[in-house]
Amino acid sequence: MTQTNQYLPALRFRWLTPAYDVIVGLSTREKVFKHRLLDQASLQPGAQVLDLGCGTGTLALWAKRRQPEATVTGLDGDPQILAIAQEKAGRSGLTVGFRHGLSDRLPFPDQTFDCVLSSLFFHHLQPAQKIASLLEVRRVLRPGGAVHIADWGRPAGALSRGLFYVVQLLDGFSNTQDHVAGRFPLLMKEAGFDGVEVRGTVATMYGTLNLFYGRSAGAAHVSP
Repeated sequence: MTQTNQYLPALRFRWLTPAYDVIVGLSTREKVFKHRLLDQASLQPGAQVLDLGCGTGTLALWAKRRQPEATVTGLDGDPQILAIAQEKAGRSGLTVGFRHGLSDRLPFPDQTFDCVLSSLFFHHLQPAQKIASLLEVRRVLRPGGAVHIADWGRPAGALSRGLFYVVQLLDGFSNTQDHVAGRFPLLMKEAGFDGVEVRGTVATMYGTLNLFYGRSAGAAHVSP
């Protein structure tokens, strides 16, 4: 998450946190879009991988299972949801590190990761926060590293747009507007990513998920 006085837990309400996996699994075709995102990332042995906004750790654990020789780290700003992730990792027997931190102040040195993954995280951020977080992603990516993001995109039609109002009522309107308007790739380009494109779409009961891709040509230079 980001450094903000408007921090919201997963699914907005703290009492919904324990049900996060069930709700996301039923409403977003989670297995489909996360496995497609991992197909897109094509993780290599020895890769350093960050799952940004990792939530309960599902994507991070699936990434480690997909490529056991990668080093996978999950980061989230919510200690309660990180506790769930750590418990899941313990039960799975997989070695994944989980860190508490904020997306616009990543607690990692420059050029730490070969790949950054993120799923259903960026639509929670206001536009300026999205840019700040994407700049941080560029900073921690090695030259030629890539970011793979699964998040809401422009609705595929009127029905999809209507259903997405449910997401906006829960998660907010100002922070999701760039996604509805199809502007998220422009924000990625503004943050300095090369080769930005939408590499896939997944229809869900609440709208259209896009699989975004961007490549880091080098380290970002950001004024404090």
